[in-house]
Amino acid sequence: VALVGIPACIGALGFTGAGIAAGSIAAKMMSAAAIANGGGVAAGSTVAVLQSVGAAGFSIGTQIGLTSALSTIGGATG
Repeated sequence: VALVGIPACIGALGFTGAGIAAGSIAAKMMSAAAIANGGGVAAGSTVAVLQSVGAAGFSIGTQIGLTSALSTIGGATG
Protein backbone atom coordinates (compact mmCIF):
# COMPACT_ATOMS: atom_id res chain seq x y z
CA VAL A 1 0.00 0.00 0.00
CA ALA A 2 2.78 2.47 0.92
CA LEU A 3 4.63 1.81 -2.33
CA VAL A 4 1.58 3.07 -4.23
CA GLY A 5 0.15 5.49 -1.67
CA ILE A 6 3.27 7.54 -1.04
CA PRO A 7 3.89 8.44 -4.71
CA ALA A 8 0.17 9.22 -5.08
CA CYS A 9 0.33 11.61 -2.11
CA ILE A 10 3.47 13.21 -3.51
CA GLY A 11 1.66 13.69 -6.82
CA ALA A 12 -1.28 15.27 -5.00
CA LEU A 13 1.11 17.84 -3.54
CA GLY A 14 2.02 18.86 -7.09
CA PHE A 15 5.18 16.84 -7.78
CA THR A 16 4.23 15.29 -11.13
CA GLY A 17 5.79 13.54 -14.09
CA ALA A 18 5.42 16.76 -16.08
CA GLY A 19 7.18 18.84 -13.41
CA ILE A 20 5.98 20.86 -10.47
CA ALA A 21 2.35 21.94 -10.88
CA ALA A 22 1.76 25.71 -10.85
CA GLY A 23 0.01 27.01 -7.74
CA SER A 24 0.51 23.77 -5.81
CA ILE A 25 2.10 23.10 -2.44
CA ALA A 26 5.08 21.76 -4.41
CA ALA A 27 5.41 25.12 -6.19
CA LYS A 28 5.43 26.94 -2.86
CA MET A 29 8.06 24.54 -1.51
CA MET A 30 10.19 25.01 -4.62
CA SER A 31 9.92 28.78 -4.36
CA ALA A 32 10.96 28.77 -0.70
CA ALA A 33 13.88 26.42 -1.44
CA ALA A 34 15.04 28.57 -4.34
CA ILE A 35 14.90 31.75 -2.27
CA ALA A 36 16.79 30.08 0.57
CA ASN A 37 19.48 28.84 -1.83
CA GLY A 38 19.98 32.05 -3.76
CA GLY A 39 17.87 31.18 -6.78
CA GLY A 40 18.24 27.45 -7.32
CA VAL A 41 17.01 24.23 -5.77
CA ALA A 42 19.90 22.19 -4.39
CA ALA A 43 20.38 18.65 -5.68
CA GLY A 44 19.43 16.15 -2.99
CA SER A 45 17.18 18.63 -1.19
CA THR A 46 13.71 17.65 -0.03
CA VAL A 47 12.12 19.38 -3.03
CA ALA A 48 14.50 17.68 -5.47
CA VAL A 49 13.89 14.22 -3.97
CA LEU A 50 10.11 14.67 -3.91
CA GLN A 51 10.15 15.83 -7.53
CA SER A 52 12.22 12.81 -8.48
CA VAL A 53 9.72 10.47 -6.82
CA GLY A 54 6.79 12.39 -8.35
CA ALA A 55 8.31 12.15 -11.81
CA ALA A 56 9.49 8.54 -11.78
CA GLY A 57 8.18 6.82 -8.66
CA PHE A 58 10.45 4.89 -6.32
CA SER A 59 13.54 3.12 -7.62
CA ILE A 60 13.64 -0.67 -7.25
CA GLY A 61 16.19 -0.31 -4.42
CA THR A 62 13.91 2.04 -2.53
CA GLN A 63 10.95 -0.27 -3.10
CA ILE A 64 12.90 -3.20 -1.64
CA GLY A 65 14.06 -1.12 1.32
CA LEU A 66 10.58 0.19 2.07
CA THR A 67 9.04 -3.26 1.73
CA SER A 68 11.59 -4.64 4.17
CA ALA A 69 11.19 -1.78 6.66
CA LEU A 70 7.41 -1.79 6.53
CA SER A 71 7.18 -5.56 6.92
CA THR A 72 9.46 -5.36 9.97
CA ILE A 73 7.28 -2.66 11.52
CA GLY A 74 4.14 -4.64 10.69
CA GLY A 75 5.58 -7.75 12.28
CA ALA A 76 6.54 -5.88 15.43
CA THR A 77 3.15 -4.25 15.86
CA GLY A 78 0.89 -6.92 14.61
